[in-house]
Amino acid sequence: MILYLHGFRSSPLSSKTSLLAARMQALGRGDEYICPQLPASPRAAVELALEIASNIAPAELTLIGSSLGGYYATWLAERLGCRAVLLNPAVHAARDLATQVGVKTQYHSNEPFEFKAEYIEELKALEVQQTTHPERYFLIAATGDELLDWREMVAQFPHARQRVIEGSDHGLSDFAQYADEVLAFCGVAAGAAQ
Repeated sequence: MILYLHGFRSSPLSSKTSLLAARMQALGRGDEYICPQLPASPRAAVELALEIASNIAPAELTLIGSSLGGYYATWLAERLGCRAVLLNPAVHAARDLATQVGVKTQYHSNEPFEFKAEYIEELKALEVQQTTHPERYFLIAATGDELLDWREMVAQFPHARQRVIEGSDHGLSDFAQYADEVLAFCGVAAGAAQ
């Protein structure tokens, strides 16, 4: 089972999650891919993810987290003992989102939502100083990320599997090149339905 956690202001309609959903569907495994719309509250977002994951054995679960979703995926993977793929993950989310308090809109729907000041404290409560099982993590970091520093990502996950992409961008607009590698880490063979 793959549980995809999207980033701040993103949604299940992002290009990365849409591409992965289509690949899983093509493999006949569409029912093994979930990407919920996450609430603005970090506490509520991880509670939703925990609820979804509650009936899935850790060995059968891989989290994929993009940006802020990568921050959540790190905390959840430590708590659940499952694998996680981190796509340009936020490493210092409380610091990086402190300037985003207020009413924002989602990228794919222009739907407004409020990012409240108390959410910064919720983010601080989810910070992972150091991962305990680096072999369960796969980091994809783009040097061209215009929002987050790829060097902080690499430093946060020093012993994890890493793919540093020269160039690209925060949204990983070239993600299609890496999707099969991501799915393979999730235990999904891209060549055949199982």
